Amino acid sequence: MVTLRRVHPHTLLLLLFVVHLSRPVCVDVPSDTEAVLGNSMKLTCISCLKREEVKVDTHVIWYFTPTETQNKTKIFKVENDVKEPIDGHFDGRLTWNGSKDLQDLSLWILNVSERDHGFYECEVIRTFDFGAFKPKARRNINFTLTVKEKASNDPAAIYSEIMMYVLLVFLTLWLLVEMVYCYKKISKSDDQAQDALTNYLAVPSEQKDNPVAPATK
Repeated sequence: MVTLRRVHPHTLLLLLFVVHLSRPVCVDVPSDTEAVLGNSMKLTCISCLKREEVKVDTHVIWYFTPTETQNKTKIFKVENDVKEPIDGHFDGRLTWNGSKDLQDLSLWILNVSERDHGFYECEVIRTFDFGAFKPKARRNINFTLTVKEKASNDPAAIYSEIMMYVLLVFLTLWLLVEMVYCYKKISKSDDQAQDALTNYLAVPSEQKDNPVAPATK
């Protein structure tokens, strides 16, 4: 029972460490630029925060410029944690697909039409709160979306997706090996401590209270 009581808090700390490592990591990735007619399409906009502990207010505006007219219009905005589409070209076909911490600011287009072909721009404005000092940072992420009747087979995209899944499997296995190794190491140290305690208890009380005096000449 002593060993179990000693291992439990260590195991809990190990699990907390694993959970911390498994937290999602923000990675800037470009958006896909090819949509299929009639399908849904994700407009990817990712703007990672370098220091998450800093308080920041994020304001986002999505713009769309159709190929035919070249008229730039606002289509979606995020302000004061309120996320709302702006009526116009997409007429209710835009939905929010971003993250709660506003590092992923992506959108979904539902039922893609030929008129959705054009230039998209995601403008991210952040106000950082350092007390009296509140600097602003602006970033624009843009790309051109092409609408096709059928999806094209891109070998590079397929290869990248396969490599991503292989990497995820490798990292998961490596994490499991590390967990097992740490658990065995903690258990071994606890067993050694238990053995030392057992040996100490096995010594007669007379020898504990009256240690043998060193021999003198």
